Amino acid sequence: MSDRLTRQIQFILEMDKLKQILRQSLKITDRQRENDAEHSWHLSLMVLVLAEHANAPDLDVLRVLGMVIVHDLVEIDAGDTFAYDEVGMIDKPEREQKAADRIFGMLPPDQEGHFRELWDEFEERVTPEARFAAALDRLQPILLNVNTDGHAWKHHGIRHDQVLDRNQHIAEGSQSIWEFAKLEIQGAVDRGHLLTSKETKS
Repeated sequence: MSDRLTRQIQFILEMDKLKQILRQSLKITDRQRENDAEHSWHLSLMVLVLAEHANAPDLDVLRVLGMVIVHDLVEIDAGDTFAYDEVGMIDKPEREQKAADRIFGMLPPDQEGHFRELWDEFEERVTPEARFAAALDRLQPILLNVNTDGHAWKHHGIRHDQVLDRNQHIAEGSQSIWEFAKLEIQGAVDRGHLLTSKETKS
């Protein structure tokens, strides 16, 4: 077996660990916590289904798919940081950069460079593809929260204004999806599944 193939297979096996990284959002049907691999699959499907709603008419869908598939691989080492965890967010970039060095470094140099480029592009959120990928990454947990009675939001005492502030850059990738998301978020408030901006967790 060639050294190149050996490294690629080792990388693939190492990435199986992504299935063990649990997120805060619940899956809709069994109400169990979603793992990172499930999240990445769901995002990939969303890219294929929703690409027509991107702000950029000439979106490179394959590049967006690459970003959503690789962007959470670093959490094998860095762990999943809850979106509203202000303390955890402080050293998140440092933890994830270190993880990216190790994880993508497992690959042959050309693939290491390509995967790292996709990961960096997603993090920087400058290109139309990165902005759309990031928009869907924000939308997906909103959909899960809305359809599990606001479980993660209620568990952590998250308020309406926090959700809007956290997710407003969805509009950078898709204005129409952001308009939809705002309606979903307001609906959660109306049903008592998300605290208003003035309420606090009891």
